Amino acid sequence: MINDENLLLEHGAVYEDYPAKKVIYQMGDTPHFYFQIARGTVELNNYHEDSKEFTLNILSEGQSIGESLLFGDNKYPMNAIAKTDCKILKVPKSNFLSILSENREIMFRLFHCLSDRLYYKYVMLFNNSATDPVSKIKSLMDYYKEISLCKTPYSYQIPLTRQQIANLTGLRVDQ
Repeated sequence: MINDENLLLEHGAVYEDYPAKKVIYQMGDTPHFYFQIARGTVELNNYHEDSKEFTLNILSEGQSIGESLLFGDNKYPMNAIAKTDCKILKVPKSNFLSILSENREIMFRLFHCLSDRLYYKYVMLFNNSATDPVSKIKSLMDYYKEISLCKTPYSYQIPLTRQQIANLTGLRVDQ
């Protein structure tokens, strides 16, 4: 969800810099802030008991992080990690909720963003239930192309490494 940075700053937002691999929040933390990526890439992930990483999503400039959890009493069920050097806008929860209550347009943009995120989760849940690795990878790539602005046939480049594709699909990279 892209919110105007000036509006967020007027409501108490501050910029915070996170170097690559720095934890923004971790599983079990209480959501107290709205986070919006001003620059960089953030990965949402979990770790299985065997320490295998499972990537839930990869977010980039303009996107928000964990915003749906500001509306309930649940703790974060995932980690948010800076994958690259990041500059993040951080707004206290109460200030962000005030922005929403004062601005219907922003509230409906948030609904649209949450709808897109749920759609992604449904696609990935079904995709990850497949047994065929080729189907999993093709479905992931089809999703990324579908949401991209690039509509020219055969010109879209998937912005993921082999390891990221494996982490998003529950597969492993063969040595």
